[in-house]
Amino acid sequence: MLTDAELLALLLRTGGRGENALAVANGLLEVCGGLRGLARAAASELCRASGVGPAKCSSLLAALELGRRLAAQRLSPGVAIRSAADIHRHFHASLRDVLHEQFLVVLLDGRQRVLKTMVISTGTLTASLVHPREVFRAALREAAAAVILVHNHPSGDPTPSPEDREITARLARAGEILGVRVLDHVIVAESGYRSFREDGDFEALLASP
Repeated sequence: MLTDAELLALLLRTGGRGENALAVANGLLEVCGGLRGLARAAASELCRASGVGPAKCSSLLAALELGRRLAAQRLSPGVAIRSAADIHRHFHASLRDVLHEQFLVVLLDGRQRVLKTMVISTGTLTASLVHPREVFRAALREAAAAVILVHNHPSGDPTPSPEDREITARLARAGEILGVRVLDHVIVAESGYRSFREDGDFEALLASP
């Protein structure tokens, strides 16, 4: 079985600056802190690495993206969502290495089958960036009966923050008014996931002032 460095060298094909491809691969892994760090690295960081130019950087980014897609369980229209674990299996591979928070909504029909998945906001998760009108405009347009909220924690810890709780309560209340149920809010991180529904937090959030 080939080592991580040897597989990476095959992608790089050639070395540079007096180093062969394997030496460049080893240096890249050392600088990034292994494969996990490599997957998190920005294109600008990879291009600045010794022996890696724009062409090799593009090859690396493409290979990493293919790996994420292969690892993710496809969440296709018509697939039924039975638990937060279904959400985690789909989104973990694509979100765990993202360096900023992304907030997504999974739109569901009356039998909890996927209609569509949409990115609502990218950046720091705040109440101003995740507004009910953005979430429920999409839900109403697609005639969704329910939604599941999803976002990532780049820190690797899925523990909900006070802001996460505030946003969840706000959106759940808006959904009640509009007749579109918020079934869950799932936080995805490197170490696992947290589900507001499974944690029993939904009823308490809705009851809070």
